[in-house]
Amino acid sequence: RDRAECAHAPGCLCARPAPPCQSAEARGAAPLRQAAGELAESWRGGRRCGAGDVQRMSFKKETPLANAAFWAARRGNLALLKLLLNSGRVDVDCRDSVWKDMHGTTLLMVASYAGHIDCVRELVLQGADINLQRESGTTALFFAAQQGHNDVVRFLFGFGASTECRTKDGGTALLAASQYGHMPVVETLLKHGANIHDQLYDGATALFLAAQGGYLDVIRLLLSSGAKVNQPRQDGTAPLWIASQMGHSEVVRVMLLRGADRDAARNDGTTALLKAANKGYNDVIEELLKFSPTLGILKNGTSALHAAVLSGNIKTVALLLEAGADPALRNKANELPAELTKNERILHLLRSKEGPGKNEFGSSLDR
Repeated sequence: RDRAECAHAPGCLCARPAPPCQSAEARGAAPLRQAAGELAESWRGGRRCGAGDVQRMSFKKETPLANAAFWAARRGNLALLKLLLNSGRVDVDCRDSVWKDMHGTTLLMVASYAGHIDCVRELVLQGADINLQRESGTTALFFAAQQGHNDVVRFLFGFGASTECRTKDGGTALLAASQYGHMPVVETLLKHGANIHDQLYDGATALFLAAQGGYLDVIRLLLSSGAKVNQPRQDGTAPLWIASQMGHSEVVRVMLLRGADRDAARNDGTTALLKAANKGYNDVIEELLKFSPTLGILKNGTSALHAAVLSGNIKTVALLLEAGADPALRNKANELPAELTKNERILHLLRSKEGPGKNEFGSSLDR
């Protein structure tokens, strides 16, 4: 049998392919037990996820048919899933007993995660509870949204899926879809009443998560739907700050045009410009400089120029100096930017901006 490794991240709902379904004539208990037994025997041991994490499976002998149903839902084996459900021996809302650390997963969640719309439809029509939650709070809708399965999302809404279910960290389907950049899903969720102002318990909004990932189309949709461009996380991190930190210059441009505060500081005093300078994201810096951000000493006692000099990025230093950054400013440790580097090219740039009346700065560069 194929032993190809799964390409998803550790903790995913992946499983290896299920063997072919029994023939259409196989309707009795014996064929069902045979199918379940083959599944258990085939996949006993472990599965390896993309990052090398091995998760052991423990098939419980008392529920071989339920185990088989989970494999069928995961692999999209509709014929086997129907066979098991129609046998009357598998509860459509049975909770998983197959995978470790998947507390309370249902067949519908597995099929929704994998995007098998035919299996999802069969489970719902057979009475699956759409809004059941795992111990973590996740639902079938959450998984479908997270994985970008818009057809599944639309189908679940047709049968009463709720957008209000939350995970233990405050996650919702909208937050999940925004975090992974699934524009069609975000659009569907908003049309069905998802709250544009949903937040994780740390304060991260859908806009924040989309900005972090650099998903420009999602960001535009969220902003046009009423998302607050300056809504920070609890630690003060605003969407513009995180986009700058991640180097997403186009996102930064769009947010600035939509009114993002160029000087919004995180609780530690750092601004978007300082983070971009520290990282050497010159495209981001160029966008920020168009809106005249603060170039002086910030509340945390340093400046973007100090950060740029420390990072050793010559172009970043040049951009800031050309924009008017003062090389004579001292940080909270009473250090000039020039005292933070031995790079001769950077020192030359700083020296070139030495002006009249800055003798102290000039003398610090005489070596």
